[in-house]
Amino acid sequence: MKTLAGVIGLSALCLVAACTKKENILTGERLEVNEILQTEQGEPDLAPQTVSGSVPPLALPAARSNANWTQSIANARTRVAHPALRGAPQLAWTANIGQGDGRKSRITADPVVGGGRVFTLDSRAQVTAVSTAGQVIWTRDLVPENDGAIDGSGGGLAYDNGQLFVSSGFGLLTALDAATGQVQWQQNLRATGSGSPTVAGNLVYVVAGDELAWALDRTDGRIAWQMEARPDIQNVLGAPSPGISDKFVVFGFGSGEVQGAFLQGGLRRWTTQIAGRREGYSSGQIADTTGEPVIDGNTIFAGNHTGRTVALNLGNGERLWTAADGPLNRVWPAGDSIFLVSDRNELLRLAKSDGRRLWGVKLPFFTKSKPRKQARIFAHHGPIIAGGRLIIASSDGLMRFYDPTNGAALGQVQMPGGATTNPVVAGNTLYVVSSKGQLMAFR
Repeated sequence: MKTLAGVIGLSALCLVAACTKKENILTGERLEVNEILQTEQGEPDLAPQTVSGSVPPLALPAARSNANWTQSIANARTRVAHPALRGAPQLAWTANIGQGDGRKSRITADPVVGGGRVFTLDSRAQVTAVSTAGQVIWTRDLVPENDGAIDGSGGGLAYDNGQLFVSSGFGLLTALDAATGQVQWQQNLRATGSGSPTVAGNLVYVVAGDELAWALDRTDGRIAWQMEARPDIQNVLGAPSPGISDKFVVFGFGSGEVQGAFLQGGLRRWTTQIAGRREGYSSGQIADTTGEPVIDGNTIFAGNHTGRTVALNLGNGERLWTAADGPLNRVWPAGDSIFLVSDRNELLRLAKSDGRRLWGVKLPFFTKSKPRKQARIFAHHGPIIAGGRLIIASSDGLMRFYDPTNGAALGQVQMPGGATTNPVVAGNTLYVVSSKGQLMAFR
């Protein structure tokens, strides 16, 4: 017993000695984790950063004056490659279009322009038609009778030949007479309809619930065909608009799937997946297709929220290249390049041929400079190219202009309330909706 007690005592002494061993403290400066992961604190360096060598020249298509901006640029049939916009635009007028962004509801619909009117959708399903002089012509409340205005959020717009098609967070696709705002028909999508529709021929295409694609007859809203994808619950509000070519329609889904189908019959042609994630950010786990499929010739450019942009063959979905920067919005193709705002809030120019980064400009990132208060980031909408300049509309209250060739800053203009939609250009006027629910026109 004495021997056993001695062994136990010796063991305890060894344990105590181990506990009292001097800790090896690492030397050097101690930094917050966010300080390492986020280098864009404070005011960003606005000078463009090129990868290596000189920046290649850029041949933009000739600027042309366009009267309309009817749909998302994912529709290759209606996209204006280089709209005209004179000089340095200044705020010409504002018009109240309803409720702005709130804690429970957001504006996700870009304005569309057609028939001499600008159409908007606020955060609570109110559609407004505004003249190009800033006068409200009509409004239409699309909140269902048994729902509250804040029960649904998000939606999108598309205009074609006197009809306005409206998707909403209440799960409805509505066709309106663009002249009067009268409802022509409604279709229940059986899931949130926060993505913008696309119109081609006699069909309207939309993604509902981030997993179900619809093709509807534009005359009466009857279902022409449907296509499903794998469901996913980690999504961003606002599904991507379907991309349209002369022969195919391309859908992006919340799971990161991209599917191509024939326009009329809906026969699935191919399916692919945009995979990858951005380390260091919780938002980098969201696989949603935030870079809606933009068709340029025989190539599709798309991307996800987790740091990937891809180029796909339109005919078979074959991956042509992958870039390690994810677009938070759709890309803008021009010449031999594409332009995008990345998931790290950088304005980038990539080569169309292989996805090489040609230059990048850091945009304001966190709304607070102190690491412990960095919970929100600025939103940067666009880009678009108009009047020879690359344009970004931001939630920090500034519209910024850049040289698309080398990324040099060309100026900026104040936007009261900051932007909450992509800018669009028609009739030498730039339109954008503010977070306060106002349509702003810049000329």
